[in-house]
Amino acid sequence: MNETLELKTLDNHNFNAFISRPDSKPKGGLVVIQEIFGVNEHIREVCRKFMKEGYLTIAPSLFDREGKNIELDYTKNDIIKGRILKEKYNLLSLNEIKSSVEYVKSAGKVGVVGYCWGGSLAYRSGCELTNINCSIAYYGGDIPASKLITKCPSMCHFGELDAGIPIDDVLKFKNNNPDIKLFTYPADHGFNCDHRSQYNEVCSRIAFERTVGFLNKNLI
Repeated sequence: MNETLELKTLDNHNFNAFISRPDSKPKGGLVVIQEIFGVNEHIREVCRKFMKEGYLTIAPSLFDREGKNIELDYTKNDIIKGRILKEKYNLLSLNEIKSSVEYVKSAGKVGVVGYCWGGSLAYRSGCELTNINCSIAYYGGDIPASKLITKCPSMCHFGELDAGIPIDDVLKFKNNNPDIKLFTYPADHGFNCDHRSQYNEVCSRIAFERTVGFLNKNLI
């Protein structure tokens, strides 16, 4: 079952969240963290995909402080808009993530998975929040330079052809953080999203299989 609910943060901000519930008892809870394009069809599809793997999934709308139902396209103009919104709400977004974790923890242990901006937030959540059992980040641009230390099992996926996240920086981060399961792929930024020209079906499938295995290991 899929629905949109309204939740509240500790700083009394009301925000929408897309929920995808499995038919049977869930294996655990999973917070899906958006790209700079909002909780769009791609993110809803990601939620449904993880729901089919048995997880109660939730995707908080991190742009609701700006306005409800903001969904951007993968165009140059909307990329600029998304980056502006990211910078505006980056520091506040952990509040929505915290409330989302609280909502799905009824299903058991909770993981976070994020993409692009959401990848950076997923890693940050694993470092700064105490009630997360694992984090998975896809091509989070802030990660290689991060000095934060993760508090939970963490996995990262990066594209070797991603001009925005130099592979040398990624490999340096990997060497400095040997406990993090970090994988690189012969792919560009956004390789998981089949709504983007950078989509790579093979790399996306392999990364998803690794992610589900990691979730099953740490949440069940």
